[in-house]
Amino acid sequence: MGYSKEQLLARLKEHQIKFSQIEHPVILTVEEGEKYVGHLGGGLSKSLFLKDKKQRFYLVSALVNTKVDIKVLSQRLGLGKGGLRMAPAEALGEILQVPLGCVTPFAVVNESARDVSLLLDQGFKTQEFCFFHPLSNDMSISLNTNDLDKFLKSIGRDPAYVDFEASPTVGKDHRPDLAALVPSGSIVLADEPERQSSSQVPIDGNHVSVGNKSKVISEKVIKPSISEKNTTEKLVNNAHSSSNFADVELFVEEVLQKTSKLLLSEMKEDTVKQHGENLGTVVSDNLRKGLSADLQNLAMIFKNTAYTQGFYAGTQLQSRPF
Repeated sequence: MGYSKEQLLARLKEHQIKFSQIEHPVILTVEEGEKYVGHLGGGLSKSLFLKDKKQRFYLVSALVNTKVDIKVLSQRLGLGKGGLRMAPAEALGEILQVPLGCVTPFAVVNESARDVSLLLDQGFKTQEFCFFHPLSNDMSISLNTNDLDKFLKSIGRDPAYVDFEASPTVGKDHRPDLAALVPSGSIVLADEPERQSSSQVPIDGNHVSVGNKSKVISEKVIKPSISEKNTTEKLVNNAHSSSNFADVELFVEEVLQKTSKLLLSEMKEDTVKQHGENLGTVVSDNLRKGLSADLQNLAMIFKNTAYTQGFYAGTQLQSRPF
């Protein structure tokens, strides 16, 4: 097992690294995070766990409003436009040893992550302090970049801050400016064949760090497209609570409510007159189009919730004396 929250906090105290901590329930949505920590100020962060074609991994941590273009970042690392992709969910457990929603710079404390390249947003330095999860999304801790650097140096890491919104020319006469940050070695996942990256939702998602604009975002290992992000944010606004996704009956009720609402919106008099005997086919097609993205995101949130709870249960079981 990797470092626990308690072990990480103990290490910070041991090295006299100043930080403040805020305990809260496990945060899975924007609304929940804002309720517990959105009023505290500080820099809100997001993290991405990426890999390249040679099985080298990268942990990118940035302010929530910083635009991180993976294609541009790939070029700046010398990997070409398609060099980076989202890391598979399985890599969280094997390499970072944290569950979904708990990805932060602190994850490189684990020996299994020694070859993961950590890229930090230089925007962190503009904040009085920033918030990150201490390997667990039932707490947030705040510290400034000087203390974050102190922690990283204590584990043998040289902090690397990057202007993620810069787009320098890369070509024959312009070498990639971030090439030195490419890991020297590959990481092979145990019994893990190459596969398409699993989507990990916020949105995360997941998964939060706190910020100065009273927003919270899950630390998505996977950055959603604009359409996915809009769908998920709409979904989160309608969700009653993250506990819905830990209860099968409430989860099913959420699905039925969305289906009923869309179905009723389709059953209008003018629609019936327009399509006649083809009404069933038209309504079916519209339901499929209108619900597909919502239901996929609901299912992913349910999966992530189960994954997180299972991870914590396993941790507690292993720590229990026999």
